[in-house]
Amino acid sequence: MAPYESAQRTEGDEDRSAGRRRVTRYAVPVAVAGVAALTIGLVPALADSGDPDLPKISAQQLIEKIAASDQQQLSGQMKISTDLGLPSLAGAAASFAPKGVDGEGGSAAAPDEKLMELVSGTHTLRVAADGPDKQKLSILDDAAEYSIIRNGSDVWAYDSKSDEAFHAEDGHAGKDGHAGKGEKPEGKAPEGMPTTPKELADEVLKAADETTSVTVDGTASVAGRDAYQLLVEPKGPGSTVGSIRIAVDAENGVPLKFTLSPSSGGKPVVDAGFTKVDFAKPAASTFEFKPGKGTKVTEADELEKQAPKGPKGDALPFGGKLHKDGKNAEGVKVIGEGWSSVAVIDTGAKDGVPSSKSGELPPEAGQLLDSFGDKVTGKFGSGTVFSTRLVNALMTDDGKVYVGAVDKATLLKAANSQQ
Repeated sequence: MAPYESAQRTEGDEDRSAGRRRVTRYAVPVAVAGVAALTIGLVPALADSGDPDLPKISAQQLIEKIAASDQQQLSGQMKISTDLGLPSLAGAAASFAPKGVDGEGGSAAAPDEKLMELVSGTHTLRVAADGPDKQKLSILDDAAEYSIIRNGSDVWAYDSKSDEAFHAEDGHAGKDGHAGKGEKPEGKAPEGMPTTPKELADEVLKAADETTSVTVDGTASVAGRDAYQLLVEPKGPGSTVGSIRIAVDAENGVPLKFTLSPSSGGKPVVDAGFTKVDFAKPAASTFEFKPGKGTKVTEADELEKQAPKGPKGDALPFGGKLHKDGKNAEGVKVIGEGWSSVAVIDTGAKDGVPSSKSGELPPEAGQLLDSFGDKVTGKFGSGTVFSTRLVNALMTDDGKVYVGAVDKATLLKAANSQQ
């Protein structure tokens, strides 16, 4: 079916929003994992063959349809393929995970390392949701299953391979996957755990402004459902994002398919989605969990007591700090606008990028950093560029970090412009 011609624009700025996200401790590669986790959480779907004949709709009408969707009940199976240009982080993740009560890496069921596995390769997931207080995400593999379950004020994670469970009380998994004692539920799942497709798709739609083209680009059949395709594209040069395509259920406005393609071409950075989907209310038993006899259970606050103490607030690499609202952040500013904007973080660290030789990073983490590093010089002095297919970052030897979804040339130009 021919693409539709109508186009509308939305407000917001994805790059500014991305700049406000808390950067993961120690290294940009791990920060990329956090960005990828949010992207993956959009609960998309693999498209079937055949384009249904649907009534024409404008981009603005389709966006309004997403916003108006109140579908909070679903279950289904998804496949997620992610290619950030990163090596496998499954083993390396342990280098960054907080130490547990036994001092040897914490619980095998804690979400930190498990969710990081989703930033590379292809994975099969099973998902279910029944409103904001009941969700379940399971990562399936040939001989094991890992699940995160929220049921009211309890969050459980269970790894069948190790027969270990992780428990967070009060329904709120906070910083580093830990729960604060006495915190009350806020109607949201733990960080890194998908909620409803609508809530997460809203984050992507905030990216569009005058630097963005938003159009309805035909239709698709997704997991047996008729869908419209919303196409989001940066207008100007410099961004590593080529396009974002979201398939939206024609009946209920739920986003069904999400594909993020890089400006460099080749296969998508993220291509994930439902192979099966059902919008009926899941059985209550779906969200029930009780550890079996012999299962090792680790409480979140036990891990928190053992975790290394860092700066208070939303930590940035090497001592920087970002305010919770992302505004007026100490040492943080943005260069440029729209998709080619670059966040600048003054970490205050004058000794350059941490390394395993200096003892600031575990050996595995240092090796991971070294595999990404590309030494560069310019008006800014000297530093190291860490590159993925989506996010590039420059860490200068005088303690500044320049990061954005921009190509290397745009990144260096931004850094040089500040001298």
